[in-house]
Amino acid sequence: MWAASCLASCCAACACDACRTVVSGISRRSARIAYCGLFALSLVVSWILREVAAPLMEKLPWINHFHKTPDREWFETDAVLRVSLGNFLFFTILSVSMVGVKNQRDPRDAVHHGGWMMKIICWFILVILMFFVPNEIISFYESASKFGAGLFLLVQVVLLLDFVHGWNDKWVGYDEQFWYVALLVVSLVCYLATFGFSGLLFHWFTPSGQDCGLNTFFIVMTLTLVLLFAIVALHPAVGGSILPASVISLYCMYLCYSGLASEPRDYECNGIHKHSKAISTGTLTLGLLTTVLSVVYSAVRAGSSTTLLSPPSSPRAGAGKPLLPMDKADEHEEKEKNKPVSYSYAFFHIIFSLASMYSAMLLTGWSTSVGESGKLVDVGWPSVWVRIITGWATAGLYIWSLVAPILFPEREF
Repeated sequence: MWAASCLASCCAACACDACRTVVSGISRRSARIAYCGLFALSLVVSWILREVAAPLMEKLPWINHFHKTPDREWFETDAVLRVSLGNFLFFTILSVSMVGVKNQRDPRDAVHHGGWMMKIICWFILVILMFFVPNEIISFYESASKFGAGLFLLVQVVLLLDFVHGWNDKWVGYDEQFWYVALLVVSLVCYLATFGFSGLLFHWFTPSGQDCGLNTFFIVMTLTLVLLFAIVALHPAVGGSILPASVISLYCMYLCYSGLASEPRDYECNGIHKHSKAISTGTLTLGLLTTVLSVVYSAVRAGSSTTLLSPPSSPRAGAGKPLLPMDKADEHEEKEKNKPVSYSYAFFHIIFSLASMYSAMLLTGWSTSVGESGKLVDVGWPSVWVRIITGWATAGLYIWSLVAPILFPEREF
């Protein structure tokens, strides 16, 4: 017993030292990646509790106060939602506290980039506390998460549009034949991938002998939008480029596939349902990895996007000469403090808040009634419609980005 106690103490001390070492190594430049790491940790915790926490939660009277104990899947879903709620509150509190930060002189700038040990402790306490809140609050959060997850997908669409337009402008700006050929080659590859992908969708999700009119409508509608993108982009009045149209076409086709693949496994038009049990763990891993990558991309883009995320310019108050002259060191320090922040901290944390909702929906199949899909991830009609509608919203936003400058020439877009 004494040896075991010493070993446990040594392990705990080593773990604490390792945490302090990692935290002390987080610099101002790596803060955004550290937030991504904390979010990834929340996904891992959700995954683990989803698998092991159900027996313990069944014994908690403030959670299991039903006359008849629910199925195991209900407790698995509840565990995921409680971790997600704690994560959501953590990033939402940070977002609210960072509203209005304009330059590095603001004390909240240091809070955003530092204090990592305290942040980790606060995150841990929030997650633990969520296992003591009433079921009614968790149920409300589950309903709100459907809308939050949709907003997260919509934010990704806006960032993607900003990215592809910037990509096109950069290559066109070189004004060299090589880059024009590169634009054409990438566009052709994207279109070939799009139409090849559509053929696979017809093969997988419209099996012969089945009435799959809904799936056929989804695929044909996406192909129609793909053709519409090219027509609008190449119209003389628009003067657009084929590269953004091809990339958005491929993304919309992917969203169509993602929606169709989320159909219930017992649905006769889901041609991949025969392999569902064999790939359930792989689907979970891929879903979590995709979510982490999406959040990392969104967080990194939050520092460079010029569409939504750039903070207001910092005021020039006190820009005149100081009353007392300063030496060069003090002048340099003062200049650094007055330097405006490079991105909106509040919006940066909102991305993680919405991603927390999205990950909860991913792990629970977009519904608390997960019995029909068992342990499979991201399966059910709510998920189907969220993905399909997101694809249509992507199409609408892209077309709007092309025609808006013509309809409102006096405004900047």
